[in-house]
Amino acid sequence: MMLDIRNLKVSIPTDRGMLNAVRGVDLQIAKGETLCLVGESGCGKSLTATSIMGLLPRYAKVTSDRFEMAGQDLTTKTDAKLAKLRGRDVAMIFQDPTSALNPTLTIGRQLTEGVMRHEKLSRNEADARAIEMLDRVGIANPEARLTQYPHGFSGGQRQRIMIASALMGRPKLLIADEPTTALDVTIQAQILTLLGQLQADLGLSLLLITHDLGVVAAIANDVAVMYAGRIAERAPVADLFAAPGHPYTQGLLAAIPVPGVTPRGSELPAIPGRVPGLIGTLQGCAFRDRCAIAGPECAKDPVPRIDTGPGHFVECYKAAEVAA
Repeated sequence: MMLDIRNLKVSIPTDRGMLNAVRGVDLQIAKGETLCLVGESGCGKSLTATSIMGLLPRYAKVTSDRFEMAGQDLTTKTDAKLAKLRGRDVAMIFQDPTSALNPTLTIGRQLTEGVMRHEKLSRNEADARAIEMLDRVGIANPEARLTQYPHGFSGGQRQRIMIASALMGRPKLLIADEPTTALDVTIQAQILTLLGQLQADLGLSLLLITHDLGVVAAIANDVAVMYAGRIAERAPVADLFAAPGHPYTQGLLAAIPVPGVTPRGSELPAIPGRVPGLIGTLQGCAFRDRCAIAGPECAKDPVPRIDTGPGHFVECYKAAEVAA
């Protein structure tokens, strides 16, 4: 197992009280697997990812029953040891390459700094690897581009550079946090194809964070649907689209127009209400106030986890009713 997290909780103190942003997440990713983590903005996807990277602010409170990567217990690692894992064992592609790349440093400097520090490579060795990675992600004439600055590249090229940067340390686990959000549809498809090719060629485990279910269908092996800081449903991608078991997942899928099926100009269904606030204690199913089939039992803890098929579970009191 490349990543094994059990009962991850992330709480952040605020002026109005403790914000319980991640409320007991279980996440497992096998070697070579692509897991897509989906959900609305604010559900805790990015905080889960940054907790894996060890990049949360010091005032954030992080607890878990198990937090292992490639057999290593990350809960026992000091900040210095976690820093050595970043880039070498796990790397992250951030949402916005424009803000992630330093405009005052050349691309070559930004690509090579990490491996020169962690692997003690010489400048020539680091440049050679940077050229190799830029070529692998489809940047033309990579030798000449090393001396250029981020403003000399298009948005799609900058995202490719971010992918190359993440691959410089040859990590075992790659986390991509909405890597196509700021790109047009054509470039999105190119980046997704590139990630799929790299994952297959390099044997990476890939955690892809997105709110786009079209992206999920294109690249995932498994899908975890997150809502209000918890995993509401996890399933193999084909099972999730064929037989979603949670009312929230059903609502997400119903809101997607289907070419040739959805009448042109028709109003798409929307999930009513809004995500509940996560300050303080949240009891029972967090989705119950937006759920058409919620009952009195949905306000009780703990919400049962129901296995509905191989590798498919749902956290829902009404799982049997949804299946029927």
